[in-house]
Amino acid sequence: MDGRAIPSVDALLSSPAVRELCERYPRPLVASAIRESLEDLRAEIGRTDGGIAPERLGPEAIARGARDRLAVAATAGLVPVVNATGVVLHTNLGRAPLGEAALAAVARAAASPCALEIDLEDGRRGERDAAVVAPLCALTGAEDGLVVNNNAAALLLALDTLASRREVLISRGELIEIGGAFRLPDLLAKSGAVLREVGTTNRTHIGDFASALTRRTGLILRTHPSNYRIIGFTARPRLEELAALAAEHGIPLVEDLGSGALVALESIGLPHEPTPGESIRGGADLVTFSGDKLLGGPQAGLVVGRAALVARLRANPLKRALRVDKMTLAALRATLVTTRTARDPVAELPALRLLARSIEDLRSLAEAGADLLARSLGGEFAVAVEPTAAEVGSGAQPTERIASFAVVVAHRGWSAERVAAHFRSARPAILGRIEKGRFLLDVRAVESATDLVPGRLEDAEGEEP
Repeated sequence: MDGRAIPSVDALLSSPAVRELCERYPRPLVASAIRESLEDLRAEIGRTDGGIAPERLGPEAIARGARDRLAVAATAGLVPVVNATGVVLHTNLGRAPLGEAALAAVARAAASPCALEIDLEDGRRGERDAAVVAPLCALTGAEDGLVVNNNAAALLLALDTLASRREVLISRGELIEIGGAFRLPDLLAKSGAVLREVGTTNRTHIGDFASALTRRTGLILRTHPSNYRIIGFTARPRLEELAALAAEHGIPLVEDLGSGALVALESIGLPHEPTPGESIRGGADLVTFSGDKLLGGPQAGLVVGRAALVARLRANPLKRALRVDKMTLAALRATLVTTRTARDPVAELPALRLLARSIEDLRSLAEAGADLLARSLGGEFAVAVEPTAAEVGSGAQPTERIASFAVVVAHRGWSAERVAAHFRSARPAILGRIEKGRFLLDVRAVESATDLVPGRLEDAEGEEP
């Protein structure tokens, strides 16, 4: 059999099987899927020297292949996955899941017009961030605040507004790099500010900042080491020392906290994480932090601090380029209000609830999941439960490990990579991790034992057993 036996696209489009597809999908999209299916058949005929079954060239078989392609195209993209990686706030998986109040607020904002930039009392144009400023200031003790699309944008806006073409003093030990090779010195350069490093990598003193001050100094920047730790022979000025120095010379002090914790993490058994409120009380003029990490809300960058400085940032034309949409504002306000007013915010915010789960509950969840997997996967697989350690993720508390449990899944003839690919091919995909040559499903961020059981497993590409 050769390629001449393959039917034409026009002939297939007029067949009953393909006409049925055209009733569900636009005709040009169906035609494209048909062409792709035919190209695959031609390639297979070439590889096998014509050795394929004649029925695979029939309209029904080709229509089935096109239907599968169309179904994949319709569901591809931001599809749900099961996070069994053990990283609760996983950047690649969207960080913090939203709470019920935030989800409801997003649905309301998305479904109809809303008072985004209008003052309902006088009918005039209002401020876009107004809905979140009150709860934000109530939670942090700041005079004013604003919202942009992420924390890097918040810091960029502050630097561009307060220190463009001027020097920014920062400890050499705080020149951080975060995920995606994003480096703080690069952000400083983009803002037009001039980097002025002070001190050394492991030890910086208040005198280092004092001796570096000149008339060209625009601000002092302090960054929280959220994704790294320097231990041993170290020194770092206290925030209060930097605040006094900055106030003495009339220079703003900006602190980048990153993780954005608004709830005391000690209450859920984690080490203390500095909060924006503590920074404000310690004398920082502006504080920037993320909305989708330990705050438990949507992706956003928040700035709080002195009203006069926030007003300058708000008046910067860059603010418009960095603004967020109505759905982000709706989710953020709901999250802030929940944090402030809920009797138990930890129970209401999924990110914190997952971090607070007891080890006993996690053991029970892992054992139930292992039992379900053992019955559904078949005899080629071996399943076991063992203690492990999860992490917060997104750069928060990088040296801390949280006790957890994992289901270890092995296959008689497959590598751990092949097993991982097999679970990723499920719908929804189940993402675990490979540790010491074994595939683990960490249950710290898994909601239910049934989530660990693939609804549909397809054979993944990889080595043969």
